Amino acid sequence: MNMMRKWWTTIFLIDMMIGLLLFCTFGAKRAEQEAVEGWAKGALPQYQESDERVKIALTFDDGPHPYYTEQLLDGLKERGVHATFFVTGEHAALHPDIIERMQKEGHMIGNHTYSHIQLKKNNREEFKEELIKTNEVIKEITGNEVLYVRPPYGSWDKSFESELNMFPVLWTVDSLDWCSSNAACVVKRVVEKAEENDIILMHDYYESSVTAALEVVDELMKEGFSFVTVEEILFD
Repeated sequence: MNMMRKWWTTIFLIDMMIGLLLFCTFGAKRAEQEAVEGWAKGALPQYQESDERVKIALTFDDGPHPYYTEQLLDGLKERGVHATFFVTGEHAALHPDIIERMQKEGHMIGNHTYSHIQLKKNNREEFKEELIKTNEVIKEITGNEVLYVRPPYGSWDKSFESELNMFPVLWTVDSLDWCSSNAACVVKRVVEKAEENDIILMHDYYESSVTAALEVVDELMKEGFSFVTVEEILFD
Protein backbone atom coordinates (compact mmCIF):
# COMPACT_ATOMS: atom_id res chain seq x y z
CA MET A 1 0.00 0.00 0.00
CA ASN A 2 2.85 2.32 0.89
CA MET A 3 4.57 1.43 -2.37
CA MET A 4 1.39 2.29 -4.32
CA ARG A 5 1.07 5.67 -2.52
CA LYS A 6 4.70 6.53 -3.27
CA TRP A 7 4.21 5.58 -6.92
CA TRP A 8 1.12 7.82 -7.31
CA THR A 9 2.92 10.67 -5.48
CA THR A 10 5.83 10.41 -7.90
CA ILE A 11 3.49 10.44 -10.90
CA PHE A 12 1.70 13.52 -9.48
CA LEU A 13 4.95 15.44 -8.97
CA ILE A 14 6.15 14.60 -12.47
CA ASP A 15 2.83 15.81 -13.95
CA MET A 16 3.10 19.06 -12.00
CA MET A 17 6.66 19.67 -13.22
CA ILE A 18 5.66 19.02 -16.84
CA GLY A 19 2.67 21.35 -16.50
CA LEU A 20 4.78 24.10 -14.95
CA LEU A 21 7.37 23.76 -17.71
CA LEU A 22 4.70 23.99 -20.42
CA PHE A 23 3.11 27.01 -18.72
CA CYS A 24 6.42 28.87 -18.51
CA THR A 25 7.31 28.04 -22.10
CA PHE A 26 3.89 29.11 -23.38
CA GLY A 27 3.98 32.29 -21.28
CA ALA A 28 7.42 33.26 -22.57
CA LYS A 29 6.38 32.67 -26.18
CA ARG A 30 3.16 34.62 -25.63
CA ALA A 31 5.08 37.55 -24.12
CA GLU A 32 7.50 37.48 -27.03
CA GLN A 33 4.59 37.40 -29.50
CA GLU A 34 2.89 40.34 -27.78
CA ALA A 35 6.14 42.33 -27.90
CA VAL A 36 6.54 41.64 -31.62
CA GLU A 37 2.91 42.58 -32.26
CA GLY A 38 3.37 45.79 -30.30
CA TRP A 39 6.44 46.80 -32.33
CA ALA A 40 4.63 45.90 -35.54
CA LYS A 41 1.78 48.22 -34.56
CA GLY A 42 4.24 51.05 -34.02
CA ALA A 43 4.26 50.84 -30.23
CA LEU A 44 7.95 51.77 -30.08
CA PRO A 45 9.55 52.96 -26.83
CA GLN A 46 9.00 56.70 -26.64
CA TYR A 47 11.70 59.18 -25.59
CA GLN A 48 11.21 60.48 -22.07
CA GLU A 49 12.63 63.77 -20.78
CA SER A 50 14.53 61.86 -18.10
CA ASP A 51 16.50 59.90 -20.71
CA GLU A 52 20.10 60.97 -21.27
CA ARG A 53 20.42 63.04 -24.43
CA VAL A 54 23.35 63.95 -26.64
CA LYS A 55 24.58 67.46 -25.88
CA ILE A 56 25.40 70.06 -28.50
CA ALA A 57 25.90 73.84 -28.37
CA LEU A 58 24.51 76.45 -30.73
CA THR A 59 26.42 79.75 -30.81
CA PHE A 60 25.73 83.05 -32.52
CA ASP A 61 28.20 85.82 -33.39
CA ASP A 62 28.00 89.52 -34.35
CA GLY A 63 24.72 90.53 -32.69
CA PRO A 64 22.54 91.61 -31.24
CA HIS A 65 20.54 92.67 -34.26
CA PRO A 66 17.48 94.85 -33.43
CA TYR A 67 15.08 92.57 -35.33
CA TYR A 68 16.65 89.21 -36.22
CA THR A 69 17.99 88.50 -32.74
CA GLU A 70 14.56 89.12 -31.23
CA GLN A 71 13.06 86.77 -33.81
CA LEU A 72 15.65 84.14 -32.95
CA LEU A 73 15.05 84.49 -29.22
CA ASP A 74 11.32 84.01 -29.79
CA GLY A 75 11.97 80.75 -31.64
CA LEU A 76 14.43 79.46 -29.05
CA LYS A 77 12.01 80.26 -26.24
CA GLU A 78 9.20 78.35 -27.97
CA ARG A 79 11.47 75.31 -28.16
CA GLY A 80 12.90 75.61 -24.65
CA VAL A 81 16.43 75.87 -26.05
CA HIS A 82 19.40 77.76 -24.59
CA ALA A 83 22.19 79.09 -26.80
CA THR A 84 25.37 81.14 -26.48
CA PHE A 85 25.63 84.64 -27.93
CA PHE A 86 29.00 86.24 -28.60
CA VAL A 87 28.08 89.88 -28.96
CA THR A 88 30.05 92.88 -30.16
CA GLY A 89 30.34 95.76 -27.73
CA GLU A 90 28.98 98.33 -30.13
CA HIS A 91 25.82 96.35 -30.86
CA ALA A 92 25.34 95.47 -27.20
CA ALA A 93 25.55 99.15 -26.28
CA LEU A 94 22.93 100.00 -28.92
CA HIS A 95 20.50 97.26 -27.80
CA PRO A 96 20.90 96.65 -24.06
CA ASP A 97 17.29 95.47 -23.82
CA ILE A 98 18.10 92.49 -26.02
CA ILE A 99 21.14 91.63 -23.90
CA GLU A 100 18.91 91.77 -20.82
CA ARG A 101 16.44 89.43 -22.49
CA MET A 102 19.21 86.96 -23.38
CA GLN A 103 20.28 86.83 -19.76
CA LYS A 104 16.72 86.57 -18.43
CA GLU A 105 15.89 83.65 -20.73
CA GLY A 106 18.94 81.62 -19.70
CA HIS A 107 21.30 82.18 -22.62
CA MET A 108 25.02 82.61 -22.16
CA ILE A 109 26.62 85.89 -23.26
CA GLY A 110 30.21 86.16 -24.43
CA ASN A 111 32.59 88.74 -25.90
CA HIS A 112 33.16 89.17 -29.65
CA THR A 113 35.30 92.35 -29.36
CA TYR A 114 33.84 95.83 -29.66
CA SER A 115 33.93 96.39 -33.42
CA HIS A 116 34.60 92.87 -34.74
CA ILE A 117 38.31 93.54 -35.00
CA GLN A 118 40.64 90.74 -36.08
CA LEU A 119 43.77 90.16 -34.04
CA LYS A 120 46.95 90.75 -36.07
CA LYS A 121 50.63 91.12 -35.28
CA ASN A 122 50.50 94.91 -35.15
CA ASN A 123 47.22 95.51 -33.24
CA ARG A 124 47.54 93.42 -30.08
CA GLU A 125 46.95 96.31 -27.69
CA GLU A 126 44.01 97.64 -29.69
CA PHE A 127 42.46 94.16 -29.72
CA LYS A 128 42.98 93.85 -25.97
CA GLU A 129 41.33 97.22 -25.37
CA GLU A 130 38.31 96.14 -27.42
CA LEU A 131 37.92 93.05 -25.26
CA ILE A 132 38.08 95.12 -22.08
CA LYS A 133 35.63 97.70 -23.42
CA THR A 134 33.13 95.04 -24.46
CA ASN A 135 33.41 93.33 -21.08
CA GLU A 136 32.53 96.63 -19.43
CA VAL A 137 29.50 97.13 -21.69
CA ILE A 138 28.16 93.63 -20.98
CA LYS A 139 28.82 93.84 -17.25
CA GLU A 140 27.04 97.19 -17.02
CA ILE A 141 23.95 95.61 -18.58
CA THR A 142 23.97 92.18 -16.90
CA GLY A 143 25.96 92.76 -13.73
CA ASN A 144 28.09 89.70 -14.55
CA GLU A 145 31.75 89.29 -15.42
CA VAL A 146 32.46 87.94 -18.90
CA LEU A 147 34.72 84.89 -19.05
CA TYR A 148 34.43 83.70 -22.63
CA VAL A 149 35.41 85.27 -25.91
CA ARG A 150 34.85 84.25 -29.51
CA PRO A 151 37.77 85.93 -31.29
CA PRO A 152 36.74 87.10 -34.77
CA TYR A 153 38.11 84.76 -37.46
CA GLY A 154 39.56 82.56 -34.69
CA SER A 155 42.68 84.70 -34.20
CA TRP A 156 43.84 84.57 -30.58
CA ASP A 157 46.80 85.32 -28.31
CA LYS A 158 46.99 82.78 -25.49
CA SER A 159 48.60 85.30 -23.14
CA PHE A 160 45.24 87.13 -22.95
CA GLU A 161 43.92 84.20 -20.95
CA SER A 162 46.08 85.06 -17.96
CA GLU A 163 46.10 88.84 -18.55
CA LEU A 164 42.31 89.19 -18.77
CA ASN A 165 41.09 85.93 -17.21
CA MET A 166 39.22 85.20 -20.43
CA PHE A 167 39.03 82.00 -22.40
CA PRO A 168 38.53 81.54 -26.14
CA VAL A 169 35.65 79.48 -27.52
CA LEU A 170 36.11 78.43 -31.13
CA TRP A 171 33.87 75.97 -32.99
CA THR A 172 33.76 72.46 -34.42
CA VAL A 173 30.96 72.95 -37.00
CA ASP A 174 30.97 76.05 -39.22
CA SER A 175 27.53 76.61 -40.74
CA LEU A 176 28.93 79.16 -43.24
CA ASP A 177 25.59 80.95 -42.86
CA TRP A 178 27.29 84.30 -43.35
CA CYS A 179 28.06 83.53 -47.00
CA SER A 180 24.80 81.86 -48.02
CA SER A 181 21.21 83.10 -48.02
CA ASN A 182 19.96 79.59 -48.75
CA ALA A 183 18.67 78.42 -45.38
CA ALA A 184 18.11 74.85 -46.59
CA CYS A 185 21.76 74.48 -47.57
CA VAL A 186 22.89 75.81 -44.20
CA VAL A 187 20.62 73.38 -42.37
CA LYS A 188 21.87 70.44 -44.44
CA ARG A 189 25.50 71.35 -43.79
CA VAL A 190 25.03 71.54 -40.02
CA VAL A 191 22.77 68.52 -39.56
CA GLU A 192 25.03 66.25 -41.61
CA LYS A 193 28.11 67.22 -39.58
CA ALA A 194 26.62 67.49 -36.09
CA GLU A 195 27.98 65.12 -33.44
CA GLU A 196 27.99 64.90 -29.67
CA ASN A 197 29.61 67.87 -27.88
CA ASP A 198 29.96 69.90 -31.08
CA ILE A 199 29.95 73.70 -30.97
CA ILE A 200 28.05 75.11 -33.96
CA LEU A 201 29.00 78.52 -35.34
CA MET A 202 26.16 80.67 -36.65
CA HIS A 203 25.22 84.37 -36.74
CA ASP A 204 22.12 86.24 -35.57
CA TYR A 205 22.58 89.08 -38.02
CA TYR A 206 20.87 87.65 -41.11
CA GLU A 207 17.27 86.64 -41.76
CA SER A 208 18.25 83.39 -43.48
CA SER A 209 20.49 82.50 -40.52
CA VAL A 210 17.60 82.76 -38.09
CA THR A 211 15.42 80.58 -40.31
CA ALA A 212 18.22 78.03 -40.67
CA ALA A 213 19.06 78.03 -36.96
CA LEU A 214 15.52 77.18 -35.88
CA GLU A 215 15.29 74.43 -38.49
CA VAL A 216 18.61 73.05 -37.25
CA VAL A 217 17.21 72.98 -33.72
CA ASP A 218 14.08 71.13 -34.87
CA GLU A 219 16.02 68.56 -36.90
CA LEU A 220 18.66 67.83 -34.27
CA MET A 221 16.11 67.59 -31.46
CA LYS A 222 14.35 64.90 -33.51
CA GLU A 223 17.66 63.05 -33.61
CA GLY A 224 17.96 63.18 -29.82
CA PHE A 225 20.26 66.17 -29.36
CA SER A 226 19.89 68.49 -26.37
CA PHE A 227 21.00 72.11 -26.79
CA VAL A 228 23.14 73.55 -24.01
CA THR A 229 25.45 76.53 -23.52
CA VAL A 230 29.13 76.18 -24.42
CA GLU A 231 30.03 76.23 -20.73
CA GLU A 232 28.19 72.93 -20.28
CA ILE A 233 30.09 71.45 -23.24
CA LEU A 234 33.48 72.64 -22.00
CA PHE A 235 33.18 71.80 -18.31
CA ASP A 236 30.35 69.34 -17.73
